[in-house]
Amino acid sequence: MAEYSAGILATGSYVPKDEIDSVEVARRVGAAAEEIEHETRTRTLRHAAPDEAASDLATRAAERTLTQAGITADQIDYLVVSTATGDSPQPPTSHLVQNALDAHRAVCFDISVSSSGFIYGLELVRSLLRLRGGGLALMIATEVYSRFIDFSDHRTAALLGDGAAAALVGPVPSGHGIIGTALSSPRDAYESLRIEAGGSRVPPSHESVDAGGHYVTMDDRGIRDFVREYGPPALARLVRDAGYGPERIDHLIPHQPDGLLPDELAHASGLRNAVAHRTVEKYGDIGSASVPLTLDLVNRAGLLRDGDLVLMAGFGSGTSIGASLMRWSVTR
Repeated sequence: MAEYSAGILATGSYVPKDEIDSVEVARRVGAAAEEIEHETRTRTLRHAAPDEAASDLATRAAERTLTQAGITADQIDYLVVSTATGDSPQPPTSHLVQNALDAHRAVCFDISVSSSGFIYGLELVRSLLRLRGGGLALMIATEVYSRFIDFSDHRTAALLGDGAAAALVGPVPSGHGIIGTALSSPRDAYESLRIEAGGSRVPPSHESVDAGGHYVTMDDRGIRDFVREYGPPALARLVRDAGYGPERIDHLIPHQPDGLLPDELAHASGLRNAVAHRTVEKYGDIGSASVPLTLDLVNRAGLLRDGDLVLMAGFGSGTSIGASLMRWSVTR
């Protein structure tokens, strides 16, 4: 039996209409817009409307993916949602998306690995499709961080935004698709990005609300140091293990906790010919949706050619690293 090759067949994304520029963020947090743009390179963010939740954004992104692929939701075998900001603790956000799409055949579940979630999910659905010898999977990442932001904390208010993106995963010609994946949890630094309250350890209460326990807190310096220390070796090892030199990589699509790290990561990993794509200037850090949203915009701009080597990388709280190397295919 020939080796099964799975890759990305179509992409889609959605960001809310409400755009918040750095001047407005600066007004809310009591800082200077120039300082915010200098520190994060983020000029605008998107915030979900009052009636929008994570599943709504995810559904929009999934619909656009299905439209690009030219298929209907009832053809999907697996529907996986990566989110740290789901609609509610129960039911899983994936089941809400399934209902909205009428993807009644799909097996659904959520994963939560923060900003690495899309890459982790991509490897999960690839493995599932490989086991069954075919099929189609929707891998969706969606975040609504604006519901968990304390606007007195400029570190989170100036960087974290809302959005969703999706990829349809299925069979591609041999030699194309996902050719290598690296997943790891290299150290225990779970405090780098967290929401203290709302779970079983600190359940919701008047006290937890008054203490600000339901807001996201972030050690931005710790996150940057983690990415700089662990990111380049992980990416270089993945490329080497796949049988390529770093100079062969055409595109780097990384998670973007600020606007400087993509180029730093490419340089430190030896990816001297890779274009480091980013969307942090327009959309900020959208957690697990950052990588697939950037991928979708690059794909729709026609920047990916058949045979291009695309390296995607996510870095999440906890901490976690997820990297995926893919040979892009335009033949379906």
